[in-house]
Amino acid sequence: MKTVTATDAQSHFGALLMHAQGEPVAITRNGKAAGVLLSAKDYQELKLQALRQALIEGEESEDVGPFNMKGILADAKQ
Repeated sequence: MKTVTATDAQSHFGALLMHAQGEPVAITRNGKAAGVLLSAKDYQELKLQALRQALIEGEESEDVGPFNMKGILADAKQ
């Protein structure tokens, strides 16, 4: 993963956005991790993985509550 400073990210945002289409870009501030720039496709995949994991954990849980599909879909769109 490529790593850049926040200052460089600000100065070269367009190029970093293009680079993020192939792999995430780590952004540091004062030598510490501050964020990660990733493609919309990668972001959607992460959200889908999180939803799948939540469903698996829910199925394995013995704490069964009311099922609210509209709420699940609304959370997934965020």
